[in-house]
Amino acid sequence: MTPEQPCNCSDKYRREHTASPEDLIYTRRQFLIRSGMGMGALSLASLFGINPFQEADASVATGTALSSLSPKTPPFPAKAKAVIHIFAEGGPSHVDTFDPKPVLWQYTDKTLPGLDGLAYPSPFKFNKCGNSGIEVSEVFPKLGACVDDMTIIRSMWTDIPAHDVAQRFMNTGSLQIPKPSLGSWVVYGLGTENQNMPGFITLGGHPEWRQASFLPGVYEGCEVNYSQNANLNNIILNIHNQFNTPARQRQQLDLVKVLNKMHAEALQKDEQLEARIESFEMAFKMQTEATDAFDITKETQETRDLYGNSEVGAKLLVARRLVERGVRFVQITAGGWDHHNKLAENLAKSAGDIDQPAAALLKDLKQRGLLDSTLVIWGGEFGRTVVKDRNGNEFPGRDHNGRGFSTWMAGGGVKGGTVHGATDEFGNRAVDNKVHVHDLHATILALLGFDHTKLTYRYNGRDFRLTDNFGTVVKDVIA
Repeated sequence: MTPEQPCNCSDKYRREHTASPEDLIYTRRQFLIRSGMGMGALSLASLFGINPFQEADASVATGTALSSLSPKTPPFPAKAKAVIHIFAEGGPSHVDTFDPKPVLWQYTDKTLPGLDGLAYPSPFKFNKCGNSGIEVSEVFPKLGACVDDMTIIRSMWTDIPAHDVAQRFMNTGSLQIPKPSLGSWVVYGLGTENQNMPGFITLGGHPEWRQASFLPGVYEGCEVNYSQNANLNNIILNIHNQFNTPARQRQQLDLVKVLNKMHAEALQKDEQLEARIESFEMAFKMQTEATDAFDITKETQETRDLYGNSEVGAKLLVARRLVERGVRFVQITAGGWDHHNKLAENLAKSAGDIDQPAAALLKDLKQRGLLDSTLVIWGGEFGRTVVKDRNGNEFPGRDHNGRGFSTWMAGGGVKGGTVHGATDEFGNRAVDNKVHVHDLHATILALLGFDHTKLTYRYNGRDFRLTDNFGTVVKDVIA
């Protein structure tokens, strides 16, 4: 039998604690994780209103007391705390809604100077509304009564008057490259006040308009297939687990958290995995509160009558209920504005669909003391031509026009009873105090307390922002 060799522990420990070449070689990713991420976290903390040198905030900065959606203080004082975006998909005609051009009547069926096609004056009358006397089309009798709470921007313009491109631009600030949506940027910067609900909820609309893109997935808009007559348990798919009790689900989620922590410690933190786990956690927390938020039968009959018995009315009432519960950004798509023909008939119908519900939303928010802290936005992706589409026909309409259109905002720190900018005498293009889409986005972020040039996210080696390298805040519309 071979005698056992004596143990030389000092040699063993010396070998284990002596640096080897393998210990000195890191991949680029490992090097950045071990040496650089700490400084990045310190700089990011200031963006989120965290002081990492204070004991209470230090735990927040390390992620032990704060989720990605926890409410954050904006860098600058702001009145607006939430946003309701009513997206008028299709491109409403500005000269038939909020931008009167009576001079067009002088050129009826005649060629306008410098333009192709025959002039098409609005078939609708404009009336002076509110104490401010702002002229609004007769198709908006109820919204006209709310004009003293609104800032109407008559000098909007965009780059490309094609639906897909312009809609992407209005919602994400990008013409081609997939980038985070306006709602995603807002929730990324501010978090949300209700940890049992998503911070960004959409009622209708294209997936591209609510995308988080390269931002963490938790900031992506949650699409809710809402209908006023739908079964509440079916509005948000798979929100209720058919197989496990809430207690059992809680145990499963806690186990997943433990496993993910082990994964992060052994390897590295995976953003996609984190976002997936947060989505499971959110779905669990939404099981009770989300269903309640979409149940408009809990409103008084008087309130429901105020919004009207329509799908759009029900959605705007839900939007108010969501904001009331701390949801940060709600988008409602209220389309049907692509009027290439039969404009007199079709525009009146589209306007009628949104007039009562939007006016009710403003009145309801104001009555509840929420309008000052809620920014309401209405507008489409571009405007329409002032000449007949395709040189006119028996039932004329208007073609696309990105050179001039109108948008209005209310509440949330804007000046009520105000008109900003102007198009030329025919309404063909913005000429005075022009407001580009990037300018509009910069102004929205300013109302929420952000410098749009500093709300950034580093991706692929560069800092991205909603407004790209452009955008100027329209200070004249801010109260």
